[in-house]
Parts: sequence; C-alpha cells; structure tokens
Amino acid sequence: MQNKYPQKPGLDFILKQAFFYWNKTLLFQLMFSIFYFGIFLSVLFFFDSRYAILSQYAEAAKYAKDGMEIYSAQLAKMMSNDGFQKFSWAIIGTTIFLYPLNLGFYQIYRKLDLNEKPELKDLLVGYNGINFFKYIGYYIFWFFVFAYTFQTIILGIIWVLITLFVAPIMFFTDKRIFEAISLNLKALRMYFLEIFVCAIVAVLFKYIGFTLFFVGGLFTFPFWNAMIYSLYKTAFSEQK
Repeated sequence: MQNKYPQKPGLDFILKQAFFYWNKTLLFQLMFSIFYFGIFLSVLFFFDSRYAILSQYAEAAKYAKDGMEIYSAQLAKMMSNDGFQKFSWAIIGTTIFLYPLNLGFYQIYRKLDLNEKPELKDLLVGYNGINFFKYIGYYIFWFFVFAYTFQTIILGIIWVLITLFVAPIMFFTDKRIFEAISLNLKALRMYFLEIFVCAIVAVLFKYIGFTLFFVGGLFTFPFWNAMIYSLYKTAFSEQK
C-alpha cells in the first residue's frame, strides 16, 4: 500500500471526489435503486402476504405505550412464530443476493478513471461467474458477524470500519477475505479520521434523500459506494 499523492489528501479532496463519482453516475444510481428495491420489496410483500408479519408488527407496536416490558413481550411472541422465522430468512436471503449489485459501481468508477464509457451491464459485474459466489460468501460472513456485533452498537461500527475496503480490495486485487481485512486495518491506522468522518457523511447522505422525498432517496441510496471508492483510491495504489 502506498500513498498515491505527494502529500496526504485532505477530507475536502476525498469528499469532492466521492461526490464527483456520484454526480457523474446519477443514471446508474437510479437504476441500482430500482433493481434493488424492486426485488427487495417484491420479496417482502410476497412473504408478508403469506405470513402477515407487517400487520403483526403494527399490532405489537400498539403496546409500546404500555411500557418496554409489555412491548418486548409482544415482540418476543411475534418473533417466536414460525412464519416470522421464514419471513426473516427470506429477507436476509434477498439482502445477501442483492449485495453483489454494489460491486458494479467499482467497475463503473474505474471506467471513469480510465476515460471509458460505463454501461448498464457493468452494474451486474458482481454476478459474473465465480465472482457471484465469492462476494456472496464474503457478505454472508460479514452479515452474521455484523448481526451479533451491532447489538453493542460500538462493536458494529468497528466491524464496519475494519471491513470498509474489503470488497474493493477483493474486486481489484483478487485478495482473500482475511488478506483484505489485514490491508483494511493498515489503511484504517493511516487514515482513521478521514475514514470515520467520510463514513458518517456517507451514511447521512445515503438516507437523506428519503427524508425529503422518496424519489430523491433512489439517487442517494447507493452513495455509500462512491465514498468507499474515493477512500479506497486515496488509501491504496495497485500494482498493474
């Protein structure tokens, strides 16, 4: 790993670069969100029509005014239902299946760097051949560690930071998961402040579109990938 620039780039450079990639690919941001939410919501409503989980949750939410103990008991009752378990696994499985869609942005941003024209099929590069199983395997590992660590909040955030560059490292250098995590840790030590601040900005901007109007969220939802690529490009140089 080497610094690509004579001096360590500042936050403003990394942020401007991320917004540059995002702004240049607005059509791809929209198509990503249409693919993602189209599949995700179709699965969600299909399984909800079979198990009525959303209506059960709405019913349980009515007990929130009676105190956390009663509310928690209602949630526990709902979650013990066999239908809830099937519904949850369907949603988790769909989320895992959709993860490689994010890898397409790394292909698109690299093409912009090379002055090549991105194509819509680039969004699906993460599903090509053996790559699909490689990225799916990584995300299954990432997701279940995150599911346990997120219960403490702080450990969940740490897990996100120490795996932030794993996907682009695997994509561009073909490293294995634990090799990529090791390189990620080195980058985190060198660029901790930049990575931490940019991650916060990315999360806020990712969801801010939904607070304004839903269509705006379709453009901002994939922004996280632009920020990761900007940070990755700043922290790493690759041997061609």
